[in-house]
Amino acid sequence: MIKTLKNIFAIAMVSIVSIPMQGQDMLARQAPIDRKMKAVDSVALNRLIQIEQMGSPAADLYQDWENQYAHRETTLPDTFRIDLRDFHMPTDSRVLTSNFGARWGRQHKGLDIKVYIGDTIRAAFSGKVRVVRYERGGYGNFVVIRHYNGLETIYGHMSRHLVIPDQEVRAGEPIGLGGNTGRSTGSHLHFETRLCGVALNPALMFDFRNQDVTGDYYLFRRSTYSRESAQANRLRGVGGTAVRDDDDQLYTASSKSQRARSNTRFHKVRRGESLYSIARMRNTTVDAICKLNHIGKNMKLRPGQILKYN
Repeated sequence: MIKTLKNIFAIAMVSIVSIPMQGQDMLARQAPIDRKMKAVDSVALNRLIQIEQMGSPAADLYQDWENQYAHRETTLPDTFRIDLRDFHMPTDSRVLTSNFGARWGRQHKGLDIKVYIGDTIRAAFSGKVRVVRYERGGYGNFVVIRHYNGLETIYGHMSRHLVIPDQEVRAGEPIGLGGNTGRSTGSHLHFETRLCGVALNPALMFDFRNQDVTGDYYLFRRSTYSRESAQANRLRGVGGTAVRDDDDQLYTASSKSQRARSNTRFHKVRRGESLYSIARMRNTTVDAICKLNHIGKNMKLRPGQILKYN
């Protein structure tokens, strides 16, 4: 009898001890499922956030979304950190022709970068196209993109749009072609960076000569912005007052000596001209012009197009 009781007690103890072990086994088997569910939840959550951002990028800074106006100024925050890491230079040109700031008795709200008609212009950051319009007395063909980092970028004087309003774009995606439309005295890209509709100096964030941004972040501070903008012009902009040469190209007075040392010359195509007539006029060959401009001999020239000839 005692032996039987001992056996029953032993069986009971084994059963009691095995219960938590079975529970642990069940938890162990459940853990990978929980991790998968968390991963699925994270992917779904990130996708929802992405969809919301795409619907209205930087919604915490901007109260509306409309496709008519390039900019409407609202109150700037005292400080704001702008993430510059997801970037692509809007053009591979390293030549600046005009600074941000006072110019010809008025405020120039962006940087002018030398591009040629037909050069690819790209989105500086990922975001959503807000405005695609033509403005005869100003930007010409221009595009406005609102980005997730809070900025809006404006690309002016293009010859052609490659995007439409409300289109989602990624950094580096083509959005237009270089041109000379609107209020422009030579083919170039007018590039603006705006925060809450207020134009900020692009030289604070973009270094076109080195084809890079100035850092991972730019910390905007209202109290020091003016001094920092002036310093950015000295470091990464163009000094002097803009002047015009015979071919309607913009240069600066302080860069005259550099221009004199340069062997590169430009020709602005006039109506009726061909590669052969330009080659004769400039005392060069059609092959040389094609090589300098990466074009074919049968390319149809457009009035206003800028060609290198030396």
